[in-house]
Amino acid sequence: MASDDTFLTGPDLAQGVASSALADGAMLLGHAHGESLILVRQGGQLFAVGAVCTHWNGPLADGLLVGDTVRCPWHHAAFSLRTGEAVRAPALKPITCRQVEEIDGRVCVRQSTPTLPRKAAPPEVLQPIVIVGGGAAGQAAAEALRRAGHEGSITLFSADPDLPCDRPNLSKYYLDGSASDDWVPLRPASFYEDQRIDLRLGMRVAAIDTARREVQLEDGSRHGFDALLLATGAEPVRLPLPGADLPHMRYLRSWADARALAAAAGTARQAVVISASFIGLEVAASLRKRGLRVHVVGRETALMERVLGTDVGAFLRRLHEQHGVVFHLGVTPETIDARGVLLSNGETLAADLVVIGVGVRPALALAEQAGLALDRGVTVDEYLQTSVPGIYAAGDIARWPDPHSSAPIRVAHWVVAQRLGQVAAHNMLGQRERFQMLPFFWTEQFDFGLAYVGHAEGFDQVVIDGDIDARDCRISYRRAGQELAAAFVHRDLEGLRTERAFENALAAAAPAPTTTRSTA
Repeated sequence: MASDDTFLTGPDLAQGVASSALADGAMLLGHAHGESLILVRQGGQLFAVGAVCTHWNGPLADGLLVGDTVRCPWHHAAFSLRTGEAVRAPALKPITCRQVEEIDGRVCVRQSTPTLPRKAAPPEVLQPIVIVGGGAAGQAAAEALRRAGHEGSITLFSADPDLPCDRPNLSKYYLDGSASDDWVPLRPASFYEDQRIDLRLGMRVAAIDTARREVQLEDGSRHGFDALLLATGAEPVRLPLPGADLPHMRYLRSWADARALAAAAGTARQAVVISASFIGLEVAASLRKRGLRVHVVGRETALMERVLGTDVGAFLRRLHEQHGVVFHLGVTPETIDARGVLLSNGETLAADLVVIGVGVRPALALAEQAGLALDRGVTVDEYLQTSVPGIYAAGDIARWPDPHSSAPIRVAHWVVAQRLGQVAAHNMLGQRERFQMLPFFWTEQFDFGLAYVGHAEGFDQVVIDGDIDARDCRISYRRAGQELAAAFVHRDLEGLRTERAFENALAAAAPAPTTTRSTA
């Protein structure tokens, strides 16, 4: 959570810089009219936009120019250089966009905004659009519909009583106490009112009537739709252990879960985290920052080996142990009581707080009831439409045909869910946009951060370029010699360039478009 524009650096772009100081394809960090900006010459055109990503305040001057967009080095959001619009999650809010003039060999940034052609609204073939699920995919879709010019009704049903929130923050800054409540909602309640998004919190959809094009709520009321997005997300796997319903037991999925866990951590002394997954390790790090004694229990014998490889897993274990976390691997919990957790090896761990984070499973009950095609998730086509026309799926439930791995995949990552929601929204408006984005996620544990691009199931080789102990490396995940994914530690720009290289390789391998002659 870096600071924003309180510290201005670089040249005063309002006073201007020499044209020769800005090469094509280059960015110059400076400031104008009291805010930090980047000046860009791209494709012979000049742009000036805000220098701070609106997601977690990443420095865009350290990012990558791709066409007429700039990508953030931290979490790979993208912004239009022409308008400042956030065109790719996880950022939702736009950055500043300023008018640029080049006169007598100098480039100056004006306070005015560029004059742009008015965005044409799509033809209104759809009226009521219903979104089921207020998580990453559903919230991003609702915003994308309005940004794309949809003027019809949008109703977003969320079973969660809280506003759609920044879930990755819950196990990190919010749980360790460094982020306040007002930093958690993605948007204030007034945003949904202003955008005419009918946000129905605490309302659960019980059934979908595909024939009548209606959803039925638990209270029996019905709501019609012309198009529907199913984004019901995932639910925590709940262990059927004796004592799993005791008051000091916690799961972490929702904002309410995070509030309860943070409150419990305020009075607890020793916690047992049952899970050595990303969420388990992030929770362990956050609880240690609060001063609790933390023990992590995992059934695996080598930490994160299946996901990140042996060497990275060993590093993460050393990192946590250096901060006082104690690991118990190769064991499982047997029972939980008011004083602790009994493990399968006979050891008992004292605990006044127990957190279970052994994974999630997709919430498929509605999709099954509606008769949608399922395959360990909701089966969708490249446009994210389900087996029922007019019904789309996005987020943790969607299994889509991934062009990068040449196989259907389902990925439960926050940024992926947002991007799926955005593309589904465009296709609900008839734009026919294929979902071809690379999976991306990041983790932060103590003072360590890692970003991951791609999708590697069953890799057989891990190649590390650099030194992970020095916090400076690129980690390649390969199968049969082909790179499927890569992770990056303090190599943010290299991560963006790798992402772009994956995209370019896909574009080069794609078959040439064919043209058909109408016989009408």
